[in-house]
Amino acid sequence: MTGGGFAYAKLNLSLDIISKMDDGYHSLKTVMQSVSLCDEIRVECVPGEGVHISDPGFSFLPKDERNIAVKAASAFFGYTGITGWKTGIRIKKSIPVGAGLGGGSADGACVLRILDKMFATNLNRETLIKLGIGIGSDVPFCIFGGTKLVEGRGEVLTDLPAIAQCHIVICKPWFNCSTPELYGRVNCKNIRIRPDTTGLVAALGKSDLPGVARYMYNVFEDILPRGKRDVEEIKYAMLDNGALGAVMSGSGPSVFGLFEKEANARMAYDSLKPDYKDCFLTSIQ
Repeated sequence: MTGGGFAYAKLNLSLDIISKMDDGYHSLKTVMQSVSLCDEIRVECVPGEGVHISDPGFSFLPKDERNIAVKAASAFFGYTGITGWKTGIRIKKSIPVGAGLGGGSADGACVLRILDKMFATNLNRETLIKLGIGIGSDVPFCIFGGTKLVEGRGEVLTDLPAIAQCHIVICKPWFNCSTPELYGRVNCKNIRIRPDTTGLVAALGKSDLPGVARYMYNVFEDILPRGKRDVEEIKYAMLDNGALGAVMSGSGPSVFGLFEKEANARMAYDSLKPDYKDCFLTSIQ
């Protein structure tokens, strides 16, 4: 049996860290949006046992349970009790690794969707969220995509009105950001500026794209270590070329800008691409 699908990147239109919970995780309040930038996933199941990455294409991708896609398949088979299948997962990467775009989580979410369809298990939303949060905090959102308010560790999802159609430029600086390291720098009491999530949700309800752009904010930008000037420089380049707003996604370091006009998005892309190989012109998914 074989199945396939697309694993779509996510953006954080806003990201607020509410508190540190007793289990060591942080409680978040974030508005997420899926975009058309994606990895392509192919899953093949033949009689046998085990889950593996059949052809990673990238030597740096782990092939065992450290890979979220492998972890997702193991979680699916463990929950459903289905046995006797050797599962190979092939990932064609387009989403940069360690970019704050949820690439690994999107891959895991896609594997869950593919296996659910292949084996006709028809897992409900609650079950998929439960499986997803056990794999990674962004996985529940990536299973469903769209535009959502995401709270808690990532398991509380509220559907929001879709963002107005627009053009998006995503640009990743040369460095990666360690999510555990950045969370280790967080002191919730010292966060000076927080996003107006209520205002952002209201702007989405009005299909007010400029309003959405005005309310975009990510508290992680204030926690970045010194020497990460590329984030600000990319933001300024996007704004100088007509972006309505630009902000870092997730724990970074990727920056994205929202554009009403394709011509402006193209100008921003053309100005950044020569210096940053991981630069993409994309759209809402």
